[in-house]
Amino acid sequence: MSLAIFDLDNTLIGGDSDFLWGELLGEEGVVDANAYREKNEYFYQQYDLGVLDIYAWLELSLEPLSRYSMTELEAFHHQFMIQKIEPIMLDKAQNCIDRHKERGDTVLVITATNSFVTAPIAKKYGINQLLATEPEIKAGRYTGKVSGIPCFQAGKIDKLLPWLQKNGESLTGSTFYSDSHNDLPLLGLVDNPVAVNADKILTKIAQKKGWDILNWR
Repeated sequence: MSLAIFDLDNTLIGGDSDFLWGELLGEEGVVDANAYREKNEYFYQQYDLGVLDIYAWLELSLEPLSRYSMTELEAFHHQFMIQKIEPIMLDKAQNCIDRHKERGDTVLVITATNSFVTAPIAKKYGINQLLATEPEIKAGRYTGKVSGIPCFQAGKIDKLLPWLQKNGESLTGSTFYSDSHNDLPLLGLVDNPVAVNADKILTKIAQKKGWDILNWR
């Protein structure tokens, strides 16, 4: 038994959940579709380049959550799952998850995208353990601000290490599946780093280091 860690966006799904959530908000008139898409695309490009200002991005992505009650947001998310996420869920990703479970491995999703967006996606894959960027909640509503450390780049390690201790897990024999060079800090920490649907930078590094390279799309 060991730990199998999965990134979510562009790894378990064939797209970026936070970007697609913004697209849904635009389609529903929650945000100005064109203005929000322009900002969303800018941050996505910065992410690809490895120079994303995570707090500026979270200011954009978390603010719409503060406008609605939890019940209203759940209704939006149900629509989001059907329209945006279920069509891009990947059979090869599900097969890999199932193989780890059959071996008795602990399965965990770790993602920079906030837990409101990603928790139902992880559960759809049958994964209950999630480390994500946490939106702040006060008086039963999202405030539009982040709570604690964003689960991004080295922040994924900052989130993971206390989780390991709390849950009696270790990185011995661990595997991490990711598409992005932004995850190099954690890829370098696990015993079995795997590049999945990898970007160009990660592909070159994985080839140089002899890491497994997979395509689940």
